[in-house]
This record gives sequence, C-alpha cells and structure tokens, in this order.
Amino acid sequence: MRDQYLLDSNVLFWLNSELKRIPAEVIAKVDGADAVYFSAASAWELAIKQSLGKLRMSGSISAFVNRAGFLELAVTTRLAEAAAQLPMHHRDPFDRMIVAQAIDEDLTLITADRRLAQYEVRTLRV
Repeated sequence: MRDQYLLDSNVLFWLNSELKRIPAEVIAKVDGADAVYFSAASAWELAIKQSLGKLRMSGSISAFVNRAGFLELAVTTRLAEAAAQLPMHHRDPFDRMIVAQAIDEDLTLITADRRLAQYEVRTLRV
C-alpha cells in the first residue's frame, strides 16, 4: 500500500503557519509520503477564517501548497452528495467533505479532530 495522505484543514494551517504543533513523526510521514493531498474545501475554509480575522496565515495557501508539492482534491457534486450521506458524527460541512474525499480516494486523513475517526476512514492523529 502506498503512503498517501489527505491533510485536514487544521493540519494544513499548522504546516504553513504553526509547524511546532505537528509532531516530528507526522512531519516525517508527510515528508516521506508517496503523495500528500489537500482539499479545495480546506483552502476555502482557511481563506474564510483569514478574511474574518480568525487566523493569520504565513503567506497564501496556494503559494504554500505549490511550494510543498501537495496535490489538490476538487469539491465535486458527486462528493458533495457523498458528504451529505455520511452519518452526522460531525456537523462541519468542510470536515464532512474532507472525510468524503479521503474515503473516495482511499487516503489516510491526517487530523487532530477525534470526531473524524468515527467515520470509516483511516486517520493519523496529530
């Protein structure tokens, strides 16, 4: 099995702006991965929070993911429908989309959110 990961929004933010919050073992897995993905939903969520003054990014999200070599997963109608069909373990629509993408692409989700482990998705906890 290939080491392929999907970053939760908070992990994407921390990798960009608060690297000290990520354990060294998780950074090593990201650095050694065959592929690391991020969701367009995460970029959207982080941009909204930044515009509301709820967080400060170190530069733009697009510049960071390009520099890091992360691969983007699009938000599609099919995945929106899949996210809507997930059990209501989590009410955040961005997180539900990320879970649907991880399931659809058979990726391990890197997250600090314990509630996401309630879904049928592999997780790597931060």
